[in-house]
Amino acid sequence: MLWNRLAQPLRSCVVRQGLSRPLGYNNRTVLSMPKRFNSSNPQSTGQFTPDPTDQNDPDEDKGRSRGSDSDPNFKSTILKMLETAATTAASIAILGAAGYSYHRYYKYLILYKMDNAFNPGDPALEVAGVVSGKQHYRHEEPWVVRDEQHLIDDIVSGRVGGHYYLMIGEKGTGKTSMLLEGMRKINGLGCAMFEAHADLEIFRIRLGKALDFEFHEEYALHWKPFSIRGPRDTTALLDIERAFNKLEKVAMARRRGGSPPLVLIVNSAHLVRDDHDGQDLLEMIQQRAEQWAASGLVTTILNSDDYWVYERLKRYAERMEIIPVTDLPKDKAMAALKKYRNQFWNENLSSSTLEDVYNKVGGRLSYLNRVAKSNDVAKTCDEICQAEKTWLLNKCWILGKEMDDDVMDQQKYSSAAMVLAKALVDLENKNQKSYDPERGHILPQIPLHEAREIMTRADFIQAYDHENIFTIDSRAMVRADSVPMQHAFREICSRPGFDKHLEGTLERIGDIESLGRTRELTIKDLWDQGKYRVVVRDNKGRESGTVEFAVAERENNEDYED
Repeated sequence: MLWNRLAQPLRSCVVRQGLSRPLGYNNRTVLSMPKRFNSSNPQSTGQFTPDPTDQNDPDEDKGRSRGSDSDPNFKSTILKMLETAATTAASIAILGAAGYSYHRYYKYLILYKMDNAFNPGDPALEVAGVVSGKQHYRHEEPWVVRDEQHLIDDIVSGRVGGHYYLMIGEKGTGKTSMLLEGMRKINGLGCAMFEAHADLEIFRIRLGKALDFEFHEEYALHWKPFSIRGPRDTTALLDIERAFNKLEKVAMARRRGGSPPLVLIVNSAHLVRDDHDGQDLLEMIQQRAEQWAASGLVTTILNSDDYWVYERLKRYAERMEIIPVTDLPKDKAMAALKKYRNQFWNENLSSSTLEDVYNKVGGRLSYLNRVAKSNDVAKTCDEICQAEKTWLLNKCWILGKEMDDDVMDQQKYSSAAMVLAKALVDLENKNQKSYDPERGHILPQIPLHEAREIMTRADFIQAYDHENIFTIDSRAMVRADSVPMQHAFREICSRPGFDKHLEGTLERIGDIESLGRTRELTIKDLWDQGKYRVVVRDNKGRESGTVEFAVAERENNEDYED
């Protein structure tokens, strides 16, 4: 067949040139003779019909050629298939090895970055303006050292373990400042601090920033067999749980190296919403804190302004310790104010001025800081007291007996606050000892259960605590949130006619509630001298009498009031 294919063009060429040359064709010699081509020759015109008896049929030659080449073609196909399969298997193996290697490297990188987050230096210190190795915040020397500072230093440095801690106190008492001061002394070694938030997604991001953990957002290999579910494929709680798992591995590695327990600080824990998601978050943090405290891996510190966080954690607390933070006593408050005023303004305040300041604003550090930096000390104190009074009136003022029924729900909230404020003022007047020359202010306080009994409501006190009107300390005692707020209570309750105004508001609330429970029934058939006649029958169906029901005429034509 191969020779036929090669000989056919050569034969055609010889014929075209009129040469007579013998050619071998199927083991026979064929003599090509020159021919004259004209229109009478059927072969030259393309009308030639081949002889069916011709043994030199080209189709038979092609069939024999296929038969002779079938074995080599099958073998080559098998070889190509094996070669392709080997190439594919090698490619998959290389890709799998690369993906697995990257996956292992990425896990190592996560732990390395998180471990580096606990090395000296912390973003919280940089944001707060705390300079390492120097005794100042934002280029100002710390002007007061609280008694709780030594305990905070021991906890943050890892010298005290086996527990987790809840710092609870009013806003502005210096809880965060003590934590930052403790971190500054060790330059943030082994510490991570972040601010809580009501939105769990923001909470997740802030936790990841503190731990240097991106929740697989930087994972570069997105091919399906090797990809990891990103944060958008799951919930924020699961991402937080994943971060805690990685933190636990880092803490275990550090413990094997002889390092003290890590410290995780959740600041402003009261900002978490008191709903199902917020409660689940606190429960998850508490479970981890209990486990880490028992094993000595991580010491967890929660900082809160509100009492409800303590109520939530108290239910399952075994290793939790409470650190209450209150206002400074009189002597420390006056000494700190005098020292800072002298340093900042180069002015020595007299003892009478210092005592006047303390009488107005108490020992709250945030108020003392404002007063110490102001030009006019007395004016700033009056502004602070006026601001607290305005806040109370805007949130909880009562509208009196003439209020509309549409504001009843808000007035229930306001009247309950005023009732409790009046009870505190009455208790202060009864005790006749609200100020001690050495200790300072002695704010009246009521147990939480009695406060709820006085208000006849159990759900409002948590909102008052969140609004910084009343505060609940770690001993479940209710008092005014600050000394200026107690001054506002005293001033409002001493107004002329306040008791009558409060009583009228409470009566109006009772009347509106009574109207809401009352239903009026009107029979229109009795109008215009209408009447009903009722037939009375005995047990046998016989009529035994009739009863008429009608509206009686008035004895006097004058109108009357209900």
